[in-house]
Amino acid sequence: MVKKYKIGIIKGDGIGPEIIDEAIKVLDALSASMDLNIEYKEMLLGGSAIDETGVPLPKETIEGVRECDAVLFGAIGGPKWDNLPRELRPESGLLKLREVMGTFANLRPAIVYDELIDASTLKPEVIKGVDIMVVRELTGGIYFGQPREMSDERAFNTMAYTKDEVERIARVAFDIAMKRDKRVCSVDKANVLEVSQFWRDIVTNIAESEYPEIELTHMYVDNAAMQLIRNPKQFDVILTSNIFGDILSDEASMLSGSIGLLPSASIGNGVGLYEPIHGSAPDIAGQGIANPLATISSLSMLLKYALGEDEAATKIDNAIKKALELGYRTADLSAYGAKEICSSTEMGNIIADFVSKS
Repeated sequence: MVKKYKIGIIKGDGIGPEIIDEAIKVLDALSASMDLNIEYKEMLLGGSAIDETGVPLPKETIEGVRECDAVLFGAIGGPKWDNLPRELRPESGLLKLREVMGTFANLRPAIVYDELIDASTLKPEVIKGVDIMVVRELTGGIYFGQPREMSDERAFNTMAYTKDEVERIARVAFDIAMKRDKRVCSVDKANVLEVSQFWRDIVTNIAESEYPEIELTHMYVDNAAMQLIRNPKQFDVILTSNIFGDILSDEASMLSGSIGLLPSASIGNGVGLYEPIHGSAPDIAGQGIANPLATISSLSMLLKYALGEDEAATKIDNAIKKALELGYRTADLSAYGAKEICSSTEMGNIIADFVSKS
């Protein structure tokens, strides 16, 4: 029986269109081999939306997203739009889209591939076998808290969470951990912040009352930042707030040695958004050298978490591993066991070929 899905496509700015095109190529190959009927709906966001419509998040994109099963997103932003008023910058459009979509949970895996272990600045014995999932609360906390203000003499932001916000992100982390090693480390700053003590108390209660199989630990954010470098293998799932997760997930991403490898998912009550964690890299846009693997991995997460197509997701994951094992590398990874340096298009072709034959 053919399964039908509608996937939103937001290519964005910089290298966004290039890397999304390669992910679509892989999904098309999967569709042909697995009887998946994929309908694409392309929409605008960020700088490209500003250039065409005058705003970073057009109404048509908001309406279009709601019609989709999931959205695959490239990257936005660039120097061209940096001097616009804050509310008209590309990043403001993305924040608003996440709010509209209700994507309160950001999932960022940090996986170290054996074939690229020398790409990391850390010792191989420290990072070999690392497989971490960072679960970051995405729509609350200090980035969205009110009141907020800036004047010539004083500026402030408010870090605030409600009980419902903490409970729902905790459940996401615990549900993911139940399918992994059943360990969650909740990261906060409860020794100095009331909002963090509030967070810790709620997370503890949810674990005790609903997830007795989960091994829950707590760690202050400064120690967590240190431990990610000192002994990253101690972590399975990291649960944390918006600002702490923003910082720690970027730190965790560098365990692998390349930000061009790692995907992310923003999920919640409705349609999820799946995107690579790297930026739009306008300095290399149009050169055909961008690494599409993070975007292709984001497609794998989309298939797994949004569509429940675990077999298709595994085909992509295995294809990426096979490509790396055989020595295929894009330019950013050329110094690490490369047997053939590939363009963005060539790497997309390789992954698509592997998934179609698997």
